[in-house]
Amino acid sequence: MKTVVIIPARLSSTRLPGKILLDLGGKPVVQWVYEAALAARASDVFVATDDSSVLKAVEEFGGNAVLTSPNHPSGTDRVHEALEKIPSGNDYDLVVNVQGDEPFISTSVVDGIVSMMERDESIGIGTAATPVSRVEVENDPSKVKAVLALPSSGGDASIRKALYFTRAAAPFLREGGEEAGMFLHWGIYAYRPEVLSRIVALPQSPLERCEKLEQLRALENGVGITALVTNEKAFGIDTPEDLENARRMLSCVSK
Repeated sequence: MKTVVIIPARLSSTRLPGKILLDLGGKPVVQWVYEAALAARASDVFVATDDSSVLKAVEEFGGNAVLTSPNHPSGTDRVHEALEKIPSGNDYDLVVNVQGDEPFISTSVVDGIVSMMERDESIGIGTAATPVSRVEVENDPSKVKAVLALPSSGGDASIRKALYFTRAAAPFLREGGEEAGMFLHWGIYAYRPEVLSRIVALPQSPLERCEKLEQLRALENGVGITALVTNEKAFGIDTPEDLENARRMLSCVSK
């Protein structure tokens, strides 16, 4: 299966401006993401950006980059434009969207999603989620929760259909209720090209505009999403504190 990883890398950020170009262990954050993607099961890797400074930075470390419109409402839309601009864009069987602010993205999770979609051609969109304790995420709207269906009878317990994604504490644990467990969503998606084209042709949906979650456009329009459940942890850089934590993590590894 010929796979391309496209990393949407918008320069502006409300909580941490220019975060994808900030230094992390001597390299810009986006370079860590790019190098991790190269180690995964990808035929090609590209950065899709809205800013010439990011384009230049990627080219300086030897990466491939595509300049896209600054007006996209989501990374999904940016990925689609980049795919259309890549000369070999029509040759790919799978398009993987890896966020440009996750420097420690796990290649095994990327590969797991690709393998999941190789085995089951009915899956149009694949993503990942990890079990998480309620106390870690329930009061943090920046942590997106995935509400998942039960595994299919006799099927792989790590593969589950997504019911919903939300910034709220879901499922809500009512007094006297029984804990059902929570899942933290990873900002990684794999699309079949025809499904990606279908999604970006749709207007932003009401739930997407409400929660500011691009994946809800697919669910709200009847396009299913299947999650690979993994115990590996995602780590995105959204705030100055996140960046300092990432630097400390690298410092500990290098000692």
